[in-house]
Amino acid sequence: MDYSNPFDRPQGLFLILRNPQQQYSLWPEHCALPAGWQIISGPQNQQQCYAWLENNWQQLVPASFAASCPERQP
Repeated sequence: MDYSNPFDRPQGLFLILRNPQQQYSLWPEHCALPAGWQIISGPQNQQQCYAWLENNWQQLVPASFAASCPERQP
């Protein structure tokens, strides 16, 4: 199957990116990085990325919001 969207390619290699609000994203290795995001891990396949995220990303609330709402902090 041919995938036109690079985010849908299970055989592709991906990076894990993080933005200043401590949010993460899977990102195709060959795509330009979005402004303000930094590479945290990769390149690796999707399953390895999902495993990394599951083990390392426990707080889904953006850091800026969590800081203003103490009841949201882990």
